[in-house]
Amino acid sequence: MSPHAQTGGASQKKNTLLLNMNHYTQYSPTGIVDCEVSLLDGFSIAEDLSNQACALSLAKDKSAYVRVGGGENWDKVYRAVQKANKAQEQEGGGYKYHVVGGGGGTVSPLSLTDYVLSIWHQTRSVGWTFLAGLSGTTGGRKYGFGADQVLQVEMVLPNGHHVRFGPTEWEDAEGFIVPRTIDVSGMCRSNPEEQDEEKWQWGSCPDEFDVDFNDLWFAVRGGGGGTWGVVLSLYLQLHEYEKYERYAVSPAEDCAALGITPSGLWLEFQITYALTPSSIDVTKEHSNACGTPQTPNYHCYGEEDVEQGWARFLVKKNVTDLPDGACLVKTASDSGWKDFIDGAIAGSEGTRYEGHAGDGFSPMGMTQTASILIPSAWIEASEDNFKTLLQRFGVPYLAFGGGARTASDQANSVSKAHRDAGGWPLASNTDAFWGEFFPQMYDISDKTNFPAVFGANHAGSTPSGPRKDNWTEPCPKEWTFEKRSEECISMQESIYGTKLLKRLEAIKEVVDPNYMLDCAYCIGNNRPKAKAVQDDAGVAEDEKDGTSSSTPINDGDISGAFSMGKNQPMIVFAGWIGLLQFQYMLN
Repeated sequence: MSPHAQTGGASQKKNTLLLNMNHYTQYSPTGIVDCEVSLLDGFSIAEDLSNQACALSLAKDKSAYVRVGGGENWDKVYRAVQKANKAQEQEGGGYKYHVVGGGGGTVSPLSLTDYVLSIWHQTRSVGWTFLAGLSGTTGGRKYGFGADQVLQVEMVLPNGHHVRFGPTEWEDAEGFIVPRTIDVSGMCRSNPEEQDEEKWQWGSCPDEFDVDFNDLWFAVRGGGGGTWGVVLSLYLQLHEYEKYERYAVSPAEDCAALGITPSGLWLEFQITYALTPSSIDVTKEHSNACGTPQTPNYHCYGEEDVEQGWARFLVKKNVTDLPDGACLVKTASDSGWKDFIDGAIAGSEGTRYEGHAGDGFSPMGMTQTASILIPSAWIEASEDNFKTLLQRFGVPYLAFGGGARTASDQANSVSKAHRDAGGWPLASNTDAFWGEFFPQMYDISDKTNFPAVFGANHAGSTPSGPRKDNWTEPCPKEWTFEKRSEECISMQESIYGTKLLKRLEAIKEVVDPNYMLDCAYCIGNNRPKAKAVQDDAGVAEDEKDGTSSSTPINDGDISGAFSMGKNQPMIVFAGWIGLLQFQYMLN
């Protein structure tokens, strides 16, 4: 399981089983596709969307993508990209591909590698790409969030249809580095019994198909996994390789004596370089080339200005009599690593995971944590605010700004607060934030629209927003779960904001009206609902769980649930999963 698997308890819902997706088809080893630039002349998208990913990639001035299977994690994708780059190198060229991904090999591009199944629900856990996808290690501040890398999605929907979909019409957008999506098209597979993928038949969806692919495209990229369908593969953007460097500071005693430590001047420099670069004469372009996921290592791609920026920063801090190299270490160059992947795989040498991209974190419960999105505008507003960030909020995750703001196709559900953030610190106690900082950082004048304020990645299961009747008062921890749920802003609303959450819930009602997909803390999980079961006599009863009400799962008649009647999509969906599981385990 991914370390994200325990975030918010999404994959730990009671009365469920986990379906391990690691045996599903792994596309990435052979899934890298180079797109012919010559196709731009008179190029049109095929009716079956077979060339849609290339069309969109070329529209973004990129020429390659990688297809990733539903059970793959970043370790598998990273090794596929490294293998392709090494092959290019052996043929007399250099590294060619760069992929924006997670900081650990066990993190998955899609979400997690498990599905949760219960009597009436089959559930996908939430995770990286579908909750925006932060990348402090692979250029997120330059290329955008994980959600911005998606070109096409293939999934099985709760209505039983196997679909693939992606943008087919777009236009240039001022102020953005990618086109704005105008229209999204999708296809349905018409021969579900066929196991040979080369014989799969894609065509128009049937008349009764009522899911809007524009809404689905919007929802899946930012609205979390686990609630829209079972994702079988993603087509992810590959970028042109640019020179990589990883900076750190020397652990030497003479450096520490000057205050140059990972948690001292070096941390302040990392934050300065990312959030207020002009203060040390660093351009925004050079600033956006670097980022870090709350670690002492600073990861940079292409043209940057870290060495000179560091020198100017130390002058500003009146630090003199520096050792040779100013205590700055170029760990990638010194180790011969050409990209983050090389370093991640090299880091596993001598361990049981040798040859794989390692992971710096062990699986852990994060029930108490919330990631507060600190607006970049607030940080830049005054030097006092910058000092407050350092003194009161701890180490921020620096994967925001730059491309994370401008790489949006403007048709996704990543919140504006996420796009406009300068960084986020993980907080185990947010009580002081609501009264002291929330009114400073966010516009709370519209009491009908609570703003997005939390990041989705690494969100815990127990934190919540403030009281509904007073947004500057924390939700009392001594209250029962039921009272907190009723009288405090939910974690979901704190992540998406009122308006965005309502739109996502409306899409959920159409995509999955029978609540077939229902993971803890996913979109729709906190709506009134009931879980229908059959007693020994075959009579349906409502069995409430901890978040349910008496609202029926459908019109009230579930007598055909195990036939091909009213609840046919549920059976078709289950049939798809069984067929695909059997099919992919053979591969």
